[in-house]
Amino acid sequence: MSAYRVQQLKGHILPEDKITAMAGSPSPLTTHVLNTAMGVPGSNMALSLHRQDPSTNGWSLITTGTTNADGRCPGLITRQMFTSGVYRMRFETGQYWESLGEACFYPYVEIIFTINNPGQKYHVPLLLSRFSYSTYRGS
Repeated sequence: MSAYRVQQLKGHILPEDKITAMAGSPSPLTTHVLNTAMGVPGSNMALSLHRQDPSTNGWSLITTGTTNADGRCPGLITRQMFTSGVYRMRFETGQYWESLGEACFYPYVEIIFTINNPGQKYHVPLLLSRFSYSTYRGS
């Protein structure tokens, strides 16, 4: 990677006090965005967390945030709010790539998953390039 590109990426990362990270106690649900195309964390990416309402099958917004310099978004949900159900994490990948001066194929990525045991810890990473993505349940 060119020195110019590295400097451009460094300029993309906001100071800690400017990042809209969700505060609070350790979340039972975590995520980590990795820009696998460039080999760096997916920093400064907007995301939102939603829970499906079983009575309407609609979605209720729980929180929004932005990944930090390490590509993580701490404090997604409190243990008290974390209940069994279907959840959706939406990552604003189009805005992220645009901020890097790149075009991408997927304007956003939504990961939908089921929580059966809210007493466990769940980690849902996003591995991302401009033309592909993958995810898995991590530890």
